[in-house]
Amino acid sequence: MEKAKAERKRQINNYGALEKCRAVLSIWTERRRPAEVCREMQVPWMVLAQWQKRAMEGMLQALEPRVSLDKGPSLSPRLQAMLEKKRVQLLSMNVRLERTLSRAQEARKAEKSPSDSKPAAVSKPEKP
Repeated sequence: MEKAKAERKRQINNYGALEKCRAVLSIWTERRRPAEVCREMQVPWMVLAQWQKRAMEGMLQALEPRVSLDKGPSLSPRLQAMLEKKRVQLLSMNVRLERTLSRAQEARKAEKSPSDSKPAAVSKPEKP
């Protein structure tokens, strides 16, 4: 009996793009609730959420302005987003490093200032 349950759980439903599209659109148009779709198609909520995310990414990509091939191959939107995120991270790291460096330089100047100043002229003792 336990083997039968395990086999049912292992059964993978391979749906095509058209079925996935219909499922996502039926949710987006509020004709069906996500729980209904999950139950009907026998897919976990996370799978349906992934379909919705991929559908939205595909729609956004499809609606992006097309780049002329004369300008060279364009990067995928996902790769562009990843590169932009990395660029922002590097910029913030540079700002922090510059701040740390300037503080260290100021501290070093502050340490040197008292010792670098010329001592006051020492007057010679008067001869009796």
